[in-house]
Amino acid sequence: MSITTLILTFCVIYVNGLTDAPNSVATCIVTRCLPLRLAIFLSAIMNFLGVCVASKISPAVTETIVNMVNFGNDSQKSEIGLAAALFSIVLWAVISWYFGIPTSESHALIAGFTGSALALNGGFQGINPTEWIKAIYGLVISCGMGFVGGFIICRIVMAVFRNMQRQKAEGFFRNAQIFSCLLMSFMHGAQDGQKFIGVLLLCTKGKGLSPVFAVVLCSLIMAAGTATGGKKIIKSVGMDMVKTQRYQGFAADLSGAISLAVSTAFGLPVSTTHAKTTAIMGTGLAKNKKNLNTDIIKDIALAWLLTFPGCGALGYIMTRIFFSIF
Repeated sequence: MSITTLILTFCVIYVNGLTDAPNSVATCIVTRCLPLRLAIFLSAIMNFLGVCVASKISPAVTETIVNMVNFGNDSQKSEIGLAAALFSIVLWAVISWYFGIPTSESHALIAGFTGSALALNGGFQGINPTEWIKAIYGLVISCGMGFVGGFIICRIVMAVFRNMQRQKAEGFFRNAQIFSCLLMSFMHGAQDGQKFIGVLLLCTKGKGLSPVFAVVLCSLIMAAGTATGGKKIIKSVGMDMVKTQRYQGFAADLSGAISLAVSTAFGLPVSTTHAKTTAIMGTGLAKNKKNLNTDIIKDIALAWLLTFPGCGALGYIMTRIFFSIF
């Protein structure tokens, strides 16, 4: 196993913490239910538990990532292709993070691997359509369930608690949102942790890496990414897009967690970013459509649309460049 490839894998996990993991705690932080450092610490623990539990119960997402593309039988060429794909994912993530746009590292991962496999094999023979189509199913399900679930749960909450005194409601939803935030972090670990275990397995070819060590490593690196650079994404998701209140944060977290749980159960590689962000949009619409910042939403939607072709093209180009250099 190349040290360079392993380092790039760590970088991909790190930028996932930079761009994806903040979505799990964004609403809880901006509504001041938890301070930033404590939220990140608790999120790291729940991510760890999510990876552990999901890996034991059903490692279907890991299997989907491992089997989605084939880099070929030539170990040297496949390692170069994998390194190029990982580099393209990191580059895409850093650009998105710089502009504070919550893109999906899950879809960047799939796109980068696909572009690299196309360049490596000279065609689509390196793509497993049965596994790849799961990414499209996951995209539709996570966005649909996130948005609709956020809207419905928020409306139910508004109806049930409409007569409660504001002070009591604030106290109740502070605790409720902390719970839903931890649940969201748990499901983020169950989803994204499995993906990066899949990447580590591709790097090591399933040998020489303890599953427990892989879980610990993924959790720690994700937490480091969130702690060092998650504020931009937290601001975009939790403040700029929708002026979120505690009951909305609770509804968004619960909806996002349900969406991730359903997708994980069926082995669909989905995006925490998409599930959580669309859930926040749904809660914003449930209160008042004027509560939504459409300019921010348009920027986010454009970034999502560009992820597959953009990062796929980067993976293809970088693979060609890597082969010309190495």
